[in-house]
Amino acid sequence: MELVHGSGNVFRDLGLPNPNLEQLRAILAAKIIGVLDDRHLTIRKAQELTGIAAADFSRIRQVKLERFTVDRLMNILDRLGQDVEVSVEVHARRGASPSTPKAA
Repeated sequence: MELVHGSGNVFRDLGLPNPNLEQLRAILAAKIIGVLDDRHLTIRKAQELTGIAAADFSRIRQVKLERFTVDRLMNILDRLGQDVEVSVEVHARRGASPSTPKAA
């Protein structure tokens, strides 16, 4: 058996498209689910409190995130009374060669 270390992003390790976006959406969805669980909120109660459709909370709980933008997930957290702080770090990819912008 061979031990393979992951990259820290399961979506990248599985070769899925847009792995950074998918990981961010998954993290935000997990935070939403955590707030609902911590407050013992049903999907219907969350809808009443936030004005967000119960179907959206159901999709988030089922981790069906295709319809959700990062902005929309952050808005849901905001409506649940959460502050969202985003930090961005940009690094060159390993083995990536820099591309030169083309002259117009």
